[in-house]
Amino acid sequence: MDRVLCFGEILLRQQALGNSFFENHNNLLRIYPGGSEANVAVSLSLMGTPTSYFSAFPKHALSDEIISTLDALHIDTSKIVIYGDRIGSYILLSSNGLTKGEVIYDRKYSSFSLLTLKQLDFDKLFDGVDWFHWTALTPALNSDMGMLMETILAEANKRKVKISVDLNYRNKLWQYGKEPIEVMPQLVRYCDVVMGNIWAANKMLGTSIDDTLHRHTSTAEYVAYATKSADEIFEKFPKVKHIANTFRFMDNPQHNFFYGTYHTPEHTTVSQLYETHAVVDRIGSGDAFMGGLIHALKNNKSPQEVIDTATGAGYQKLFVAGDFGNGKYE
Repeated sequence: MDRVLCFGEILLRQQALGNSFFENHNNLLRIYPGGSEANVAVSLSLMGTPTSYFSAFPKHALSDEIISTLDALHIDTSKIVIYGDRIGSYILLSSNGLTKGEVIYDRKYSSFSLLTLKQLDFDKLFDGVDWFHWTALTPALNSDMGMLMETILAEANKRKVKISVDLNYRNKLWQYGKEPIEVMPQLVRYCDVVMGNIWAANKMLGTSIDDTLHRHTSTAEYVAYATKSADEIFEKFPKVKHIANTFRFMDNPQHNFFYGTYHTPEHTTVSQLYETHAVVDRIGSGDAFMGGLIHALKNNKSPQEVIDTATGAGYQKLFVAGDFGNGKYE
């Protein structure tokens, strides 16, 4: 059975119960497994799309527990490699991402960040796979990971595997002397599907951006600009045939707006505008959107169904604690 393979670093999220580790909460933390690519795998599996996940785990009991959690969600974990000494993590100094709290990454020397070709068996990695999903978080870790990703993407392309990318931009990760624009275009040229937003596309792919756009810019203006950005990507990267953008605005911790656009070289399609005053957890909503996008495209949905599924999944994640979504999109 053909599967989606989500490739990326497993992470542990350590979350303060308030906006500081040292407020009067008895120094308690919430800890969740996550990472963008694992989040996408969970959403896909819960939607009914057969899914595999690849990462590198050290050999210890915590790794076993996380892998068991993924197994229980019906994700194929047989491609995972046991390598290195540590799981990457991030500390979230805010309540569920509802405020602009500091994120502190602890990913250096993690098992995944030290991967080399020696740990990869391409025949095993791509066995039963017809779709490969990765994110810009991987080449952001270090220069070696950027070069490794190009080798993997070239292999996937050679095997006629469809490739999707999320243009996740985290400025705190690009710390090894290169800007995303120096790395990402070379990798995106292998991709069929690109998801992100107009600001990330500008930062990573060099598309146009209008600095006057803001929270109260009309939906129509944003859709027009998203179409302009998508047209530039289609021209620069001929292999890309599907582009999706999220538009997420937060007026206060619980008051969020959420909509999306979906573009092919021929058409632009827009979701409904979602609004809520009851957000539980913003972390992972973009990953749930990505899961919905892949699920809809793999099932040959109409353009309107594609963007409705993706945006609905991203919106539903706002009401689920932790990094993982629940697979719902209606």
